[in-house]
Amino acid sequence: MIASILGGIAATPWVRAALRYGAIALAIVLFLLSIRRSGERVGRLAERLRTREKTNDVQRRMLEAAARRPRNRDELVDRLRNGGF
Repeated sequence: MIASILGGIAATPWVRAALRYGAIALAIVLFLLSIRRSGERVGRLAERLRTREKTNDVQRRMLEAAARRPRNRDELVDRLRNGGF
């Protein structure tokens, strides 16, 4: 009974047109939502990349500073006496 009622309603031309336009509108809305979500994901990835670059820069500067440090007390004393610290 329900199937016959729905079949009768869907048989009319204006209902078929409304269903067609409704399906098109739904597809467009879903497409726009997926674009928005992918944009958010790209934004998060870009922020993560910037954070990682900052972290790598800090670590690189720390390693460079550690490479220039005095190896023992004698080198430290020499640097302090020469004013090159």
